[in-house]
Amino acid sequence: MRIPVIVVFAPTATGKTALALTVFGRGSHSFFKDKAELISADSMQVYRKLDIGTAKPSFEERQELVHHLIDIRDYTEQYNAADFVSDADLLCREIWERGKIPVVAGGTGFYIRNFLLGLPETPESDETLREELKSRCREKGAEFMYGELLRVDPESAAKIHIHDEYRILRALEVFYLTGKPRSSFSVSNTLRTEYDFTTVILQRDRNVLYRRIDERVEQMFSLGLEEEVRALMAEGACADMPGMKAIGYREWFSGDMESSGGIERIKGEIQHSSRKYAKKQYTFIQGIPGAHFLSADDETALVRDFEECLYRSLKIMQ
Repeated sequence: MRIPVIVVFAPTATGKTALALTVFGRGSHSFFKDKAELISADSMQVYRKLDIGTAKPSFEERQELVHHLIDIRDYTEQYNAADFVSDADLLCREIWERGKIPVVAGGTGFYIRNFLLGLPETPESDETLREELKSRCREKGAEFMYGELLRVDPESAAKIHIHDEYRILRALEVFYLTGKPRSSFSVSNTLRTEYDFTTVILQRDRNVLYRRIDERVEQMFSLGLEEEVRALMAEGACADMPGMKAIGYREWFSGDMESSGGIERIKGEIQHSSRKYAKKQYTFIQGIPGAHFLSADDETALVRDFEECLYRSLKIMQ
């Protein structure tokens, strides 16, 4: 029997956590109360000590609903889509064996797409070439390497952030190993067969979403984001570490926070980057077979519509 898996995608500040707690939490009034465990599909919540800037669910929220793949790496370590798919596969089996529904939820569309459709069969890494590319990147910077990728594989470049050094170098490595752009190693357009997926994509009015993102960033600063970043810098965190490339952290390395208006400038950059990232993430989940698009603008209606999707898809649990 295929394992039923709920997949929920939405960018930051859309309301994923609130929805999950309302439907699956231990204090829920839903039929699905305490029937699920959540697997976080967030590429930066995997890092320990990056709490405020990644908007991790609180301790209380994690007590209300079990969350996996949070705080599993040091911010000096790389974590990628292949790691996520491998970890999520293992967790789905374990959660189902415990008699619970696996719920994969997050805002990293690239991770979710690869989990749903499978990883592309790109060539294995070549250590010599990888070190050569890393050396050039240290010398000339990620933006220079991004420009190189833009020339040889514009389609891949369009899906990679200019500061995402790991994915830039991987795409260049694939091109120089094979003579073909990484984008030519396309992901399947059919769902993986080992799971019975119910995929839900949450949407909000764009202006409302952008306002919520700006408010979320304001809240991060109120909760102590500046103090969190200063503590990380004091223990040696620097711009080229994987975790420090996250929105909410990388902006602190791009200018003088001590200058007049420096903190407000950084806040504005985080808000701008977060809005831009939210828009970009939807490109990764376009064309997912069988996906349900639900509006999150009316939260009461959202809970009702989400539960209806679950009832139709999870008859085995009733």
